[in-house]
Amino acid sequence: MLFSFMKSKPVVADLSFLGVDMHSHLLPGIDDGLQTIEDTIAYMKALQAIGYRKFICTPHILNGLYNNSPETILPQLAIVQKALKEQQIAIEVAAAAEYMIDDLFENYLKDGKPLLTFGKQYILVEMSYMAEATNLYSVLYELIIKGLQPVLAHPERYNYFHTHFERYYEIKNRNVLFQVNLLSLCGYYGKQIKQTAERLIKEKMVEFIGTDLHHANHLKAIQNYVTTAEFYKLTKDIKWLNDTL
Repeated sequence: MLFSFMKSKPVVADLSFLGVDMHSHLLPGIDDGLQTIEDTIAYMKALQAIGYRKFICTPHILNGLYNNSPETILPQLAIVQKALKEQQIAIEVAAAAEYMIDDLFENYLKDGKPLLTFGKQYILVEMSYMAEATNLYSVLYELIIKGLQPVLAHPERYNYFHTHFERYYEIKNRNVLFQVNLLSLCGYYGKQIKQTAERLIKEKMVEFIGTDLHHANHLKAIQNYVTTAEFYKLTKDIKWLNDTL
């Protein structure tokens, strides 16, 4: 795959204006992200080298596939924090989760089960790439009445909205924040997703940028893309909420 960043003039990578990655799959052995503590430490150091100072890891919670909860996520966080301390690596790490909007999640909310949030009661949610969640608005309503602030992960990847851009405005009007993937901006998922991500940013609809990093190909694509002038022209002068976390 030929990524768009290969056409851009190289610049020095500096993501310090973001500072915090609030969407990643860096906790080891807990979902489809990294699998070993050694990789976790190595990837965090690599991301620190391009300007990140803190990572909020967000493992998937997806019924029947990644049955995570605070009971599975927080012990893995503690293992990573301990390893960083033992190796005297000055990186701050926290954990939340990426919740799939489905019937199980809606039941979690109604049952009052504990949820993993970050920052000012932000909660990261996603939908299937195949079809919009039929209970999207009811879940968003439940989150908000509980005092939580929904953050919709990678809205640019929901292809079913691409020809119905007004749906993004409808969701924004429900008091939802948007988080775009760095990988989308570099063209990793294809031209249409890249263009949608860029449009969302240009129309001032995005509050967070996340890596959504899972594996080596993701890391390499990000490292290359953030050495392009294109990226900074699009993002540098925006007050991202990442740096408030």
